[in-house]
Amino acid sequence: MRAERPAPWPAASAPGLRAAAIAGLGSALPERRVSSEELGRRLGVSAEWIMKRTGIRSRRYAPAGAQVSELAAAAGRSALQAAQIDGSQIDALLVATVGADQITPGVAPAVAHALGSGGAALDVSAACVGSLAALAHASAWIECGRAERVLVIAAEILSRFIDFEDRRSAPLFGDGAGAIVLAADAPGAIGPFVFGSDGARASVLQVTRSRGVLEMDGHETFLQAVARLSESTTEVLERAGVSLSEVDLFVYHQANLRILQAVGQRLGLEPGKVFVCIDELGNTSAASLPLALHAAAQQGALVAGARVLIGAFGAGLGWGAALLRWGLR
Repeated sequence: MRAERPAPWPAASAPGLRAAAIAGLGSALPERRVSSEELGRRLGVSAEWIMKRTGIRSRRYAPAGAQVSELAAAAGRSALQAAQIDGSQIDALLVATVGADQITPGVAPAVAHALGSGGAALDVSAACVGSLAALAHASAWIECGRAERVLVIAAEILSRFIDFEDRRSAPLFGDGAGAIVLAADAPGAIGPFVFGSDGARASVLQVTRSRGVLEMDGHETFLQAVARLSESTTEVLERAGVSLSEVDLFVYHQANLRILQAVGQRLGLEPGKVFVCIDELGNTSAASLPLALHAAAQQGALVAGARVLIGAFGAGLGWGAALLRWGLR
């Protein structure tokens, strides 16, 4: 028996569920900006060589000894200020990262303390899909009434994992943190989520304890990223009952400009509808999506009432997508 087509989004998926929406965005970036020209000299390649393969002009590197928790807290303060609330009004805090300051405890309790929050504080480990996974958890808590406001933060210091002997992957990664306040009383909505994984291909992109640096099969990563981002985009829109043409902006994980362009071409999207900020930030893993959303808001690319599709792909392999109704003015 064929499943019924879902009701047009946004509509409550079950009686009694509330809508969760974005109430504030924030970000924090290290001061040091590393240009592709500077990095190219270290790697023995030109800035043009890097730009052609990645689309990245510069990325941020945190100083030696910097803490992921400090970067996360700075982004969290920025988002709380935008939402006009303080840490004591947060019921839960989720921090997505691939590189916590220590094995245990996680980053989230330290960040919660720094922000004056005494609620739940949990780390989320899902590589580049981490912030999307955290948003799914946060929105579910709000929808079912277990929380009124949840702060999602994604923070990365990837520069400590870069293999500078590998000139193919070294130019890609940067440091930064982005944050999102979700609330039950905010305008807008967060629609359906879809997720997928393929653990059989885990070695395509990894950081092992033995080597401690990012190892990536660039060609296979490209193929998988384009395929999975395209598939999850189509799937989440089908669940929402929304067509590609009805989406106002596509904000994907900023992994590589060539990936963003290939996804847009495969889906037949207008180039201007695919948001790009990788040129100034690089690939910041879990932090990429909230940083991109904040950049889009700052540039005026997000307007009240807009439908915004967000998607991510990363190590695991894992991927996912969601649809937002933008409510902030």
